[in-house]
Amino acid sequence: MGITSRMIPTEDASARKREIEEKLKQEQETLSFIRENLEKSDQLTKGMVSILSSFESRLMQLENSIIPVHKQTENLQRLQENVDKTLSCMDHVISYYHVAKDTDKIIREGPTGRLDEYLACIAKIQKAVEYFQDNNPDSPELNTVKARFEKGKELLEGEFRSLLTRYSKPVPPILILDAISVDEELELVQDEVVLEHLPEAVLQDIICIAGWLVEYGRNQDFMNVYFQIRSNQLDRSIKGLKDHFRKNSASSGVPYSPAVQTKRKDTPTKKAPRRPVYIPGTIRKAQNLLKQYSQHGLDGKKGGSNLNPLEGKDDVLDIEIDSYIHCISAFVKLAQSEYSLLTEIIPEHHQKKTFDSLIQEALDNLMLEGENIVTAARRAIMRHDYSAVLTIFPILKHLKMTKPDFDTTLQGTAASTKNKLPTLITSMETIGAKALEEFADSIKNDPDKEYNMPKDGTVHELTSNAILFLQQLLDFHETAGAMLASQETSSSTGSSASEFNKKLLSTYICKVLGNLQLNLLSKSKVYEDSALSAIFLHNNYNYTLKSLEKSDLIQLVTVTQKKAEASYRELIEKEIQTYQRSWAKVTEHLADRNMPVLHPGTKLKDKERQVIKDKFKGFNDGLEELCKIQKGWAIPDKEQRDFIRQAQKKVVSDAYRAFLQRCANIFFTKNPEKYHKYRPEEVEEMIEKLFDTSA
Repeated sequence: MGITSRMIPTEDASARKREIEEKLKQEQETLSFIRENLEKSDQLTKGMVSILSSFESRLMQLENSIIPVHKQTENLQRLQENVDKTLSCMDHVISYYHVAKDTDKIIREGPTGRLDEYLACIAKIQKAVEYFQDNNPDSPELNTVKARFEKGKELLEGEFRSLLTRYSKPVPPILILDAISVDEELELVQDEVVLEHLPEAVLQDIICIAGWLVEYGRNQDFMNVYFQIRSNQLDRSIKGLKDHFRKNSASSGVPYSPAVQTKRKDTPTKKAPRRPVYIPGTIRKAQNLLKQYSQHGLDGKKGGSNLNPLEGKDDVLDIEIDSYIHCISAFVKLAQSEYSLLTEIIPEHHQKKTFDSLIQEALDNLMLEGENIVTAARRAIMRHDYSAVLTIFPILKHLKMTKPDFDTTLQGTAASTKNKLPTLITSMETIGAKALEEFADSIKNDPDKEYNMPKDGTVHELTSNAILFLQQLLDFHETAGAMLASQETSSSTGSSASEFNKKLLSTYICKVLGNLQLNLLSKSKVYEDSALSAIFLHNNYNYTLKSLEKSDLIQLVTVTQKKAEASYRELIEKEIQTYQRSWAKVTEHLADRNMPVLHPGTKLKDKERQVIKDKFKGFNDGLEELCKIQKGWAIPDKEQRDFIRQAQKKVVSDAYRAFLQRCANIFFTKNPEKYHKYRPEEVEEMIEKLFDTSA
C-alpha cells in the first residue's frame, strides 16, 4: 500500500511532462509556419508595391499624352458649333432679304379664303421689318418690306369690311317679333330667341382680323367701319319691321302681332309679362266711337261739338302707334344683341364708345318719330281735337315700362344718348297733361248752340265724348296719373307715388264730370219746354252714371268723391220728378176742384154740365198734346224708359179711373162719346208709346 501510493504521482508527472513537450513542439511548428508565411507575405507586398509603382508611372505618362489631345478636340468641336451657328444666322438673315419675294403672291391674292396662311405671311413680313429696323435701317429692303406690310394690313382691313358688309343682313321682322313677344298662357317662359347676326365661321375670322389689327396693325379705323356697317343694319332691321306692319296691314287690315294681349296692371294674372306689348284696336275703337257720336247722336240724330275726333285714317294711325311701340321694344332687343356681338370684336376700352356710335342713327330716328307724334298731338290739340292725346297714352305707357331696359342697355354711353328717352317721355307727359287740362276746360266751355242740341232730349254728344275719353284714361290710369303728377310742383315718391297719382287722376275725372254737369245745366236752358229739359238732363246724368259703373270709372271717382254715385242718383230722381210735373196740366183737369156735387139721377145745371165737359176736353186735349210731343222724345236706357212710363201710367190712369167713376151715371151731354174719348186702357197704351220715335 505504501509503495503504490508513492508510484502514482511519479507516473502522472511523466505523462504531464510528455504532454507539455508535445504541445511545445506543436507551438514551435506553428511559429515556424507563421514565420514562413510572413516572409512570403513580405515578398508579395514588395512585389505589389513594385507593380503599383510601375502602373503609376505608366498612367502619368498616359495622362500627359491624352490631355493635350482632349483639349485640342474640344476646341475643334467648339469651332464646328460656331461655324454651324454662323451658317444658320446667315440663312436666317438671308431669308429676310427674300421675304418680299416669297410673300408677294400671297399678299397680292389677299386673305380671302385663307386667313391663317395670310396672317402667317404677314408675321414673316413684320419680323423682316423689325430686323431691318434694328440692324440696317438705311437699307432699301426695309422700305420694300414696310410697303409690303402696309399693303397686307390694307388688304386685311378690306377683308374686315368685306366680311362685315357681305354677311351683315337686317334681322327678319318675324324673328324680331318672336324675340320681343311673350306667351302669357304658358306657365314657363319661352326660350329666349337668339339673334344670330353673322355665321360662326365668319365671326371667328372677323374676330381674328380685329385682334390682329389692334395688336399688330396699330389701327383703330376698323372700329369706325364696324359701327357704320352694323349701325346701318340695325336701322334697316327696325325699318324692315315698320314696313312689315304696313304691308300686312294693307293686305289684311290688321297688323301682324304674335304677342298676346296684356291685361291691365291691376288685373291679377298667373305670370307678369316680361315686356309690355301694345295690342292694336284700343285707340281705333275709341276714335271711331268718338267720330260716330260726333256725326250721329245716341239716338241717330245729327249733332255737333267742338270735341272733334280724328277725321279718317284711324286705321293708319293705329298701325303707326302699334308699329312704333313694337319698334321701341325691337330697338332694345337688337341693341342688346349688337352689344353682345360687339364685345367679341371690339377691344374692351373702346366698346362703349363704339356702341354709342353704332346705335345713334336708329335711336335718333325713333326719338324723331316720337317727337313727330308729340308735334302731331300738339297740332291736334290746337285744333281742339283732344282725342289725339289718346295716341300718346299707349306709347308713353310703353316707353316708361321699357325705360329700365333702355337704361340698362345704354349704360356706359354718353349722357346725351342716355337723356334722349327721358326727354321724349317728358315731352309726351307735358303735351299729355296740357291736353287733359284743355279737354277739361273745353267740357266746361262748350257753347250752348241751339242747333247743336238733340231735339229729342237724348244724350248730348258732349257727354258721350267726355265719357269715352275718360274711359280711355281708365285703360291708362297710371300713365295719365303720372302725366298730371309731372306738372305738379310737389309730388310724392316711393311707395305712395302710385296713390298720389291715383288721387290726382280721380280729382281730374271729378273736375271733368263737374264741368260736364255745369255745361249740361246751361245747355238744358236752351229748351223752352222744362219737361224736355228734364228729360235731357236725366238722359245725360243716367248715361254718365251707367258709363261710370260699367267701366269701373266709378272706383276712380270715389277715391276723392265718396258719395258720387248717390249724388248722380239724386240728380236723376230730381229730373224724373221735374218731368212728372209736366203732366200736372193734364191730371189737374181730373181733380175735384170746381167739380159739381154729383148724385145719381140729379139733373145738372148748364153751368155744371159745362164744367164736366171742360174737364173732359182739357184732359183729352192735354193728353193728346203731351203724347204727340213726348212720343218724339227719347230715353235710350230701356230700364229708365220703362220705369218712367210705368210711373206715369199709374199716376194718370189712377186719376182718370177715379174721375170716370165720379162721372159714372151722370148725364151731362147728349153726345158722351165726344167727351169720353178714351178708355183707361187706351190712355195707358198712349203713355206706353212715349219716347218711342218708331211708334
